[in-house]
Amino acid sequence: MIENGAVVWSELMTRDVDKAMAFCGATLGLGFEATGAGNPGYWIAKIDGRPAWGIMDMAGKPGGPSGWFTYMSVDDVDAKVAAALEAGAELCMPVFGVPTVGRIAILQDPLGAMIGWMTPEMGGKG
Repeated sequence: MIENGAVVWSELMTRDVDKAMAFCGATLGLGFEATGAGNPGYWIAKIDGRPAWGIMDMAGKPGGPSGWFTYMSVDDVDAKVAAALEAGAELCMPVFGVPTVGRIAILQDPLGAMIGWMTPEMGGKG
């Protein structure tokens, strides 16, 4: 069962992946795995071999300093996006799917905060 609003995934968006992995590995004891050619510049942080959160390489992309991005679960991302738009949110990019993960929307809420909404695939990361 999908709980609307539950945090399902977080990503550290950084311009220095090596430094981020060194810090989190040394202080939290995490391991990291590259996702491969299908998603270059993305690593999965792992706790005892289980996915915990992601690191996205932002080097060469526009944006500010390193920061965290959160995804919340929704039972129907398309319906929830339609309701969010009516309530004053903005869709930052078209809704998209990630195989084995889920269907994702990136929104800016009426207060200006960025948030990801995801309808997770059962058995996926999210």
